[in-house]
Amino acid sequence: MACLLLAHLLTFSEATSVAAAESVDFFASRRAEAQALEHGEGVARDPQRAAALYCDCAREGDAEAQFRLGWMHANGRGVSRDDRLAAYFFGLAAAQGHADAERMLRRVDGEMTLMPPCMVVAAPEPPVAEALEPVWENPTPAQLKVLELVRRLAPDYGVAPRLVMAVIRAESNFDPLAVSGKNAQGLMQLIPETAARFNVRKPFDPEQNIRGGLAYLRWLLAYFQGDVALVAAAYNAGEGAVNQYRGIPPYAETRGYVRRIREFYRGDAHPYDASVVEPSPELPRIRKRLM
Repeated sequence: MACLLLAHLLTFSEATSVAAAESVDFFASRRAEAQALEHGEGVARDPQRAAALYCDCAREGDAEAQFRLGWMHANGRGVSRDDRLAAYFFGLAAAQGHADAERMLRRVDGEMTLMPPCMVVAAPEPPVAEALEPVWENPTPAQLKVLELVRRLAPDYGVAPRLVMAVIRAESNFDPLAVSGKNAQGLMQLIPETAARFNVRKPFDPEQNIRGGLAYLRWLLAYFQGDVALVAAAYNAGEGAVNQYRGIPPYAETRGYVRRIREFYRGDAHPYDASVVEPSPELPRIRKRLM
């Protein structure tokens, strides 16, 4: 059994490495195309198309594309000169350790209070088959075991069972042995760092995994003061990404995930324990953007 599990994990590790390499090649290819269009190298110069290609990569987290798009706006290279946009993109790249972006960020004067339109991606429609009601009202034997655990454990953490079930439905579809390409594990898909953070030693043990997920949800609910959309976004992409983008990150996966959680949970707010952690320092700015 141990050998099978090790082989399973190694397969996922190899797949993740291949996916990472393919991602790098994709970004490099798109940036090369954008650079050719930006400078008119072998093709007709088209800075608007170049900016759109850079933004496609920037939206998916490519630091070099974020830097180059910031450079275009800082210098007005075929696009409007805008220090706010430049600072926004330099800031994204600098947050990933891009040295040139860090230097340029110190030179531009501006703060972007709204996400640039090209960074916003509409969330896909959630599949009808993912509805939570059949699980809630008529669970299978395997789902019933999970539901009973959730109903027993959730009150200890002050988290609504329906929110927990929504997360489990979206994360693992009730598979206690689920492993993602990013090595998120178990029913609530805890990555190793999160599992360690909340003292989960056996992520494939349903009760331990649910306890870890509950502890994280309780923390996120306090950190984002009960805002279910922000909590869901942070559970999917990390609280750092929510702070960085001052709201739901512009990733298609995250936006679709947030929509599913809100529809499953059927609410925008959840009670929270303010004593768990100080709220996010970005909350005032996030709320100001939404006004």
